[in-house]
Amino acid sequence: MPLMTTYAGKDCWEERTQVPLLVLAVVFGVAYAVPIVTPGADAWVHRLCSYAEWTVWAAFALDYLVRLALAPARWAFVRGHPLDLLAVVLPMVQPLRLLRVVSTLLLVGRRARMAPQITLTTYVAGAVVGLMMFGSLAVLHVERNAPNGNIKTLGDAVWWSFTTMTTVGYGDHAPTTGLGRFLAVGLMLSGIALLGVVTANIATWFISRFERDDEVERRQTELLEELTLEVRALRAEVARLSAPAEDTPGGPAAPAIPDVTDATETAGLTDPTGPPPGAPGAEGGAGAPAVPSVISPRS
Repeated sequence: MPLMTTYAGKDCWEERTQVPLLVLAVVFGVAYAVPIVTPGADAWVHRLCSYAEWTVWAAFALDYLVRLALAPARWAFVRGHPLDLLAVVLPMVQPLRLLRVVSTLLLVGRRARMAPQITLTTYVAGAVVGLMMFGSLAVLHVERNAPNGNIKTLGDAVWWSFTTMTTVGYGDHAPTTGLGRFLAVGLMLSGIALLGVVTANIATWFISRFERDDEVERRQTELLEELTLEVRALRAEVARLSAPAEDTPGGPAAPAIPDVTDATETAGLTDPTGPPPGAPGAEGGAGAPAVPSVISPRS
């Protein structure tokens, strides 16, 4: 089988089975919680919940086998997914409900991390809630009938899980059986890890937010500097265009004003106030003085 075809088949299978397997995980949670919360329910209810738990585990085991068959390098797939293999094998070693819980949580967490639409924040929040819920149900199932146990109700179990995951540990409720204390250790370690991821995620969000704000401020500063340079260039251009022509180096010379006298002499015209050329009184001619005309008045 070609390598690219194998990768495509595996990716297609994982994409198509993400939603159904997550729905089955919710069904498993309900089937696991009902007998613990209502221990006095009918026998058929307990049998139905047990069948549902095993069905969900079988569906996740089948999903693992299909992905193993579609993997291009099967041994590398087994080495790269040890928790998946452990989750599939654990319930077959000893049919305890607690082992089915652990295996289902591991498989659900693995597939949830692979889902591209599930972000880190959503995954961590869901993991915290799921771990608290299943931890509360598991410790209640173990400690409820213990002789010296003090976790008798679901409220006590939820309170104990919350204080254990946050490493507060008031001490008012604590497991007394060996299996209960083993659950407490697992819940402590898981709670510290998940809360550390939550804290790191929140710190990363704040840092990225500050970096975005700094980037916006730097961009605004750069734009202001560019705008200042453009305004200075425009001012220099306006000043150059507004300066007088003679003050402008290399500027165009002012147009010459034509001499009217030269123009009239060239055209052969004289001053209208003076005598025409060659007439008496003209320059260079012997002209007689003008004799005024005497008009005798009528008698």
